Amino acid sequence: MTEVSSLTGRLLVATPALSDPNFDRAVVLLLDHDEEGSLGVVLNRPTPVDVGDILQPWAALTGEPGVVFQGGPVSLDSALGVGVVPGEQHDQDDQHVAPAAGEGPLAPPRTRPGRADPIGWRRVHGAIGLVDLEAPPELLAAELGSLRIFAGYSGWGPGQLEQELVEGAWYVVESEPGDVSSPDPRQLWRAVLRRQRNELAMVATYPDDPSLN
Repeated sequence: MTEVSSLTGRLLVATPALSDPNFDRAVVLLLDHDEEGSLGVVLNRPTPVDVGDILQPWAALTGEPGVVFQGGPVSLDSALGVGVVPGEQHDQDDQHVAPAAGEGPLAPPRTRPGRADPIGWRRVHGAIGLVDLEAPPELLAAELGSLRIFAGYSGWGPGQLEQELVEGAWYVVESEPGDVSSPDPRQLWRAVLRRQRNELAMVATYPDDPSLN
């Protein structure tokens, strides 16, 4: 990519200045990012809906809390699975080549020679990948280390995310496989910032309501 450097696999962490209520204190995992736009899921918006209520066959593979997460404001009637396969390399550049120009969002990456990805799972970045929820769960039962189910996703048109970055709406940081399966997702915003080895670690102490500070 020449005009847009791909942020696929990175985290967007909402800055305190971001005023959109859909993304207040949000941590977004980018599943696809190129000159045609961006797509991701919010990792810290659990809903009261149990996975078993909508995708019972997959319920046994989801960790705590075993609920559906709201991935974003787009297509809330669609489900998307993000799973971690332990032992996979975390260096995206060593694992696959970015989709060719003209390939649509979430097009399968063109893999380099090496270990084949598990059936029903497509690598997004390192150990993190998308799960085919139409596949039989038993195909992945022995491979998945964690699984999260999302209703809806977050989307940006061409250049939209880049403009928000210029405006200071997001911090961009590296993701870790454990971010997908955090047992305390409501604390993920602070946890991700706290682990940064720069001034962002201080932002984790920012009060929920600055007016009370």
